Amino acid sequence: MAAAALFGAAACNSAKVAETATEIRTVEDGGSGPYKAIMVTEPSLEAHTIFRPADLSAFGKKNPLPILVWGNGACTNSPWEHKNFLNEIASQGFLVVAIGYMPPEDGSAYRGPMSTSDQQIEGLDWAIERNSDKTSPYYGKLDVENVAAAGMSCGGLQTLVNAADPRLKAIMICNSGSFIDPRTAVPNMPMPEKSDLEKIHTPVMYLLGGPTDIAYVNGMDDYSRINHVPAVAVNYPVGHGGTYGQPHGGEFSIPAVAWLKWQLKGDKEASKMFVGENSGISQREGWTIESKL
Repeated sequence: MAAAALFGAAACNSAKVAETATEIRTVEDGGSGPYKAIMVTEPSLEAHTIFRPADLSAFGKKNPLPILVWGNGACTNSPWEHKNFLNEIASQGFLVVAIGYMPPEDGSAYRGPMSTSDQQIEGLDWAIERNSDKTSPYYGKLDVENVAAAGMSCGGLQTLVNAADPRLKAIMICNSGSFIDPRTAVPNMPMPEKSDLEKIHTPVMYLLGGPTDIAYVNGMDDYSRINHVPAVAVNYPVGHGGTYGQPHGGEFSIPAVAWLKWQLKGDKEASKMFVGENSGISQREGWTIESKL
């Protein structure tokens, strides 16, 4: 859907500041959260896709949008496999800056060069700049003090590469983990070493697909080594592909949203998903949890 088609509707959040997106689409029904979300392309940020609430008028100093920067599986330069999941997060009141070009409108797979770890940081830099730009529709609406980085598979490795960034308040490693044996890695993937885990300075959640997930052993080995920051590992037995493409991101969106609400919004109710013997995730069918919180 062209951006012009949404002027006058929720996507145009201010009468004084013009919408800057050049392409705007609705994913599914906009998500199940309280803020119907959209997927947009911003010309000031090449090779990235933004997922955000359509109506930004609800956000400001008293209710700013925390930021998530995301890396894709296979280091694909498009979030085409994760759009339902990322849109669901945005609908819960977050700005998601995903590496890569907007997914093909016909639903086909993206074909093109791999993305880089630097793109995750470029997305964060852009969000901080837009929050300070009085001509931007994001001006004063983003919570630049509450930022998380996350990614799936190769995108999780990108997140581990960037985990030392002091601006981060939390990270989320999805279907991923640093390699025990680097010889098993796909060529040109980021290759953080196990010793780099010491550079993590924030709480971290490993979101894995159970023992059949090809990243399970690497991810759980990471978790076993992390003892200097709060850490949790949750597993849902669906293998490496997760549930990202299911409606609203499927089961994987449940702990992901709760983790981000807890870490970036201080939501005590969301913390119950992970804390205690009767944690919310342990009550959900199929899930297991290991915790160092």
